[in-house]
Amino acid sequence: MFIEHLQLTNYRNYETLTLDFSPKINVFIGENAQGKTNVMESIYALAMAKSHRTSNDKELIRWEADYGKIEGVVQNRYGSFPIELSITKKGKKGKINHLEQLKLSNYIGQMNVVMFAPEDLNVVKGSPQVRRRFIDMEIGQISPVYLHELLTFQKLLKQRNHLLKINQGKQHIDDVLFAIYTEQYIQSAVQIIRKRFQFVELLQEWAEKIHSGISRGLEKLTIKYRPTTGLSADWTEQEMATYLEGKLAEIKKRELERGITLVGPHRDDLQFLVNDYDVQTYGSQGQQRTTALSLKLAEIELIKQETKEAPILLLDDVLSELDDYRQSHLLNTIQGEVQTFVTTTSVDGIHHETIQHAKMFHVKQGEIESK
Repeated sequence: MFIEHLQLTNYRNYETLTLDFSPKINVFIGENAQGKTNVMESIYALAMAKSHRTSNDKELIRWEADYGKIEGVVQNRYGSFPIELSITKKGKKGKINHLEQLKLSNYIGQMNVVMFAPEDLNVVKGSPQVRRRFIDMEIGQISPVYLHELLTFQKLLKQRNHLLKINQGKQHIDDVLFAIYTEQYIQSAVQIIRKRFQFVELLQEWAEKIHSGISRGLEKLTIKYRPTTGLSADWTEQEMATYLEGKLAEIKKRELERGITLVGPHRDDLQFLVNDYDVQTYGSQGQQRTTALSLKLAEIELIKQETKEAPILLLDDVLSELDDYRQSHLLNTIQGEVQTFVTTTSVDGIHHETIQHAKMFHVKQGEIESK
């Protein structure tokens, strides 16, 4: 899979921008704050219907404009098709083949991307919220049904939290309504947890092999999904539901005191272990970077396995963060097989032949020239 053509209208600092890409490597060179990352963000947003940098869609619209638009032409094994994302202050609309998608969950997954930026190190060393977002976005690309289930879960969580909030500090609650909300919440939570367990198992298979290769066989990477409740991956749906029901009954008094739901997928986490040591706590900066790189390369392989299409890889100012060995490993892996976009201030320190044969785009003050 690759994107042939990109057109931006009123997006960030671009009033209009039209670009044609190589199906292999595309490099954007320029000083910081010139507009390189905005192009990368637009490709990511076109695929995922959201930015990787902000949750406020209004920031994507050019200053004083009423709307922003990203249009692309994508090529997959079946042929090429247009894809479009329109952003207004009231919301977003996605089109595939000129047909508006009633739900964005139906839109996502038509064009698969893997983004690797310096902030992706936070997947390893940041907060549980960052890791939950990572896992939800990646499962959503290969399973649109998951996005629908996630939206359902978030809606049920909000309803249950609202009921807890308005009864906060009380000794009793409307047990009939609360029981209905709790039952629906449990059923939805179990679906999310099971999908996450399955995804982490697949990710582990690829990441372990890749990490071993990057570390020259010296390190073994293990990824674990850590539900707050202590659920196990080999339990049935019914076993999970029964256990969650008991757990929520046990902490009902505490939830009423706090006015919030205390257990469930919204509080779960991922753990990364290298040679059985927690990388977040005990890993060196090099181990953390290798873990992040292994995850990204594993994502590529996993998406290829599940969708039969190689995703588009976005490397935003990340090559300078990697030493020569990790740089070479990354570029060797994607060489000739994955359409890749790279942003950098200079290619002087990158000696890999892949970069030498790339299509170059020079970015200066929002103007882009290709060579």
